[in-house]
Amino acid sequence: QVQLVESGGGLAQAGGSLRLSCAASGRTFSSYDMGWFRQALGEERKFVAAITRSGGTTFYADVVKGRFTISRDNAKNTVYLSMNSLKPEDTGVYYCAARPGVIIATAQFEYNYWGQGTQVTVSS
Repeated sequence: QVQLVESGGGLAQAGGSLRLSCAASGRTFSSYDMGWFRQALGEERKFVAAITRSGGTTFYADVVKGRFTISRDNAKNTVYLSMNSLKPEDTGVYYCAARPGVIIATAQFEYNYWGQGTQVTVSS
């Protein structure tokens, strides 16, 4: 079982930056692929980025590619999402998720564990 707690959300201006963190409990964090998803008000939750267990492979949704960076520190049981050049359409609740993975996954149903989410609001 993995418990995930996100932090780092808040209010940013368009063009600004935020860094989200997701702290995981347990000793087996390094055996889980990790992902970030987001959900805007009134919309379905959507994939943002994912990273493999070792951190060697990452994958991004086209809408954030080149602006967001996912990374992890297995020694700290933490995954990060660095968000630059923020746009108002990046506003939403951001969730991290974990799966005992082998390959990158982008679908929600492929993830077993979820955090409670952290709100990101980007003003124009």
